[in-house]
Amino acid sequence: MTHPFTPEILEAAVGFADDHLIPLVDEGLGNSAYLLDLGDGRALAVDAGRDLRALNAAARRRGLRVAFAADTHLHADFLSGAVQLGHDTGATILASAAGRRAFPHRGLVDGDDVDLGGLTLRALATPGHTDEHLSFLLLDGGQELGVFTGGSLIVNSAARTDLLGADRAEELARAQYRSLRRLAELPDTTAVWPTHGAGSFCSAPPGTERTTTIGAQKRANPLLAVPDEDTFVSRLTAGLGSHPAYFDRLGELNRRGPAVLTGDPVLPALPPRRVRDLIADGGHVVDVRPAADYAAGHIPGSVSIPLRDQFATWLGRLLPDTAPLAFVSGEGQDPSEIVRQSYKIGYERLAGRLDGGMDAWRADGNPQAATAFLTADRAAGRPCLDVRQEAEFAAGHVPGARHLELGGLPAAAADAPPGAVVACGHGERAMTAASLLERAGRTDVAVLRGGPDDYAAARGLRLVRGTEGTE
Repeated sequence: MTHPFTPEILEAAVGFADDHLIPLVDEGLGNSAYLLDLGDGRALAVDAGRDLRALNAAARRRGLRVAFAADTHLHADFLSGAVQLGHDTGATILASAAGRRAFPHRGLVDGDDVDLGGLTLRALATPGHTDEHLSFLLLDGGQELGVFTGGSLIVNSAARTDLLGADRAEELARAQYRSLRRLAELPDTTAVWPTHGAGSFCSAPPGTERTTTIGAQKRANPLLAVPDEDTFVSRLTAGLGSHPAYFDRLGELNRRGPAVLTGDPVLPALPPRRVRDLIADGGHVVDVRPAADYAAGHIPGSVSIPLRDQFATWLGRLLPDTAPLAFVSGEGQDPSEIVRQSYKIGYERLAGRLDGGMDAWRADGNPQAATAFLTADRAAGRPCLDVRQEAEFAAGHVPGARHLELGGLPAAAADAPPGAVVACGHGERAMTAASLLERAGRTDVAVLRGGPDDYAAARGLRLVRGTEGTE
């Protein structure tokens, strides 16, 4: 079937999105939620996360009440906010009937239509990322305006298919092949509004743009240009990297429904002795201060994860949710931000924060450790350990650098070169890596204040691409 791709239709679709659709990007998790203004004081939320602050603020600015909360699939990388919206606003939750969700919702199957009051939302079965995955096609009468594709068709790729187990990756990749081709039959002018995008561990591989159109994807998405299903499967599965361990349990938590929050969670203040007791009982200390502050002095064995957009991603990647967590924060850092980011990935065993910070820890007579944080000229004599992701490393790295991704470092600490300077893009991930190495007994490493280009320049070297010049 062919569809007209006229400037008038395209302009109408783009104009609708500009006027009615509010994308809400979680830069840390690499995902987008959407708030759709239905034009009558009501709104549809799609793939909202548990941290609803941005969505609620956008709704308030427009005077909207969220009447519908749709989830395209059982998310593995964040807890859904749909149950919370149902509690807070009375929103009807829309989701796949095949997901067997254990809370009140309207279960949809392929072809079901939901009347949004002038607009229609049509469920399209698009399995692949998960078994029960739906895409939601937005219609104005008979005109296709856009499609919320969740983890099916994403910009220039498709979402990964191994989250239900490596043994099912090929089977689900074949389902993803059929789903993408079904979506590609929509008119070229149809907007594509994916959930997963750049920075998401669900993307394979990550892209840069977050929205697109069917026509643009037919021209640019390499997975839509493959000659056959087998080629599609091999290309998609070849791009799958590792993912955080918490992905293995969030799907079930989302099926049962996250607990409703009735107020802002608080992070209790803990005196130093309570933090010592927590460590002795097998708990973990997370230091959320900037890298330079951590380097100057920190609790021995604590893990440095600076409080920024990517905090939740690295918390979930590097520490279990089965032991209590205490936090060390600095002046001006908001404890509620620690809680919100932790809660959105299901980390709720939060014991509290060190009352008075490191000043109180030292005043109580407790030991502290320090980490060398070196400029490139001072680090130039050390071997380089690069902890960036594989694609970053391949794009340009120090000749002879050892590459160990941060996510896999806890299991590979012994492979770090003796006396290495640890490098990432700017220093945050490198400081996290150094803290993990310290926990493993490797106290001989330093952290580069800067990136690989700074280190190479200090030694009169040029960065190399690919795997050339690695150890």
